[in-house]
Amino acid sequence: MKNKIIIGNIENCDLPDLGIYNLQIRVDTGAKTSSLHVDNLSRYKKAGKPWVTFDLHPNIHNVDEVIECTSQLEDVRRIKSSNGGSEERYVIKTTFRLGAESWSIEITLTDRSDMSYLMLFGREGMGEKILVDPSKTFMLADIE
Repeated sequence: MKNKIIIGNIENCDLPDLGIYNLQIRVDTGAKTSSLHVDNLSRYKKAGKPWVTFDLHPNIHNVDEVIECTSQLEDVRRIKSSNGGSEERYVIKTTFRLGAESWSIEITLTDRSDMSYLMLFGREGMGEKILVDPSKTFMLADIE
């Protein structure tokens, strides 16, 4: 338990490689993968490698605000969702910043428009770095 970051069930994170800052995330230890809600997702080739472009609305209270993101495609995986269905999702690898700490995580890109939070932070992204107190929210806000 030494040097682990203690977080609540809802936190703010940054995805600086994508130009996304102060994004509210739902922390879910029941989810294996992390997922991000995106619109206008498309795949293309850049220097012979697969890339994706997508739009993100970082402010759920202002859908007119749009950030266009691009990332190299890491993988395509079949993911089982909480409703029991499964779908193929594009997977990207990007820098994830929580409080003062940063590390690389994989994120699946999907339609989370029916969910309350644009991003779900799952176990694989947490690795050995995180402890979750599910009774708290925004625990890192006081530290930053």
